[in-house]
Amino acid sequence: MIRLDRVTKNYGRKVAVRDLSLEVPPGELFAFLGPNGAGKTTTVKMIVGLLRPTEGRVTVGGHDLQKEYLAAKRILAYVPDQPYLYDKLSGYEFLNFIGDMYDIPRSERRREIDRWSDLFGMREYLNLLTESYSHGMKQRVVLAATLLHRPKVIVLDEPLVGLDPHSARLVKEVFRDQARAGATVFMSTHVLSIAEDVAQRIGIIRDGRLAALGTLEDLRRRTGRDGRLEDLYFSITDAASPQPN
Repeated sequence: MIRLDRVTKNYGRKVAVRDLSLEVPPGELFAFLGPNGAGKTTTVKMIVGLLRPTEGRVTVGGHDLQKEYLAAKRILAYVPDQPYLYDKLSGYEFLNFIGDMYDIPRSERRREIDRWSDLFGMREYLNLLTESYSHGMKQRVVLAATLLHRPKVIVLDEPLVGLDPHSARLVKEVFRDQARAGATVFMSTHVLSIAEDVAQRIGIIRDGRLAALGTLEDLRRRTGRDGRLEDLYFSITDAASPQPN
């Protein structure tokens, strides 16, 4: 579970996120949307422990990120919008490095590496240095590394960037399966069609505040519109003074 209790983040005089409360339970695939500068990235970084809130509390799996950081990180996985790898390691060496960080036993690690490398179609590339990889291949390796320790909470920031349509469809199904298996999946994205396709609930942030929260049907009732998520999104984000549900 991910829980934010009245979280505020200031950068000097600028308030990036203001009094944000949100809960994403186990088994839910949640999409987090908003315009550039709305506070999405700041929120994501607070959830994964890269930023500390100025006020409020963030808990992951019941662990307070400021007090139980390591316990939270053990059950958490984060996929940033840019896949960062160590150029002078092969894909296989990188995955083993992640296995070492999470103390995954060697026998289990081999099974998991084989499983994800076959699923993502990257086995033949794993012995090459990652500096030779395309953006899409780097993203596949990062996704495999994310799933290697079977995280209970998965945070994704634009996870389909650089993937071809076949890989993108596969990745969407993988994260649906993760949610069905009980993981909490929090996905920040600009691609409204992806959110509409996979998310059980959607949160829309604007000017650092939660402007709307709910299922697609909830958002339709809120806006009085019957259209696709794109129409609802612009109706909410273009409103003069959005208020949380």
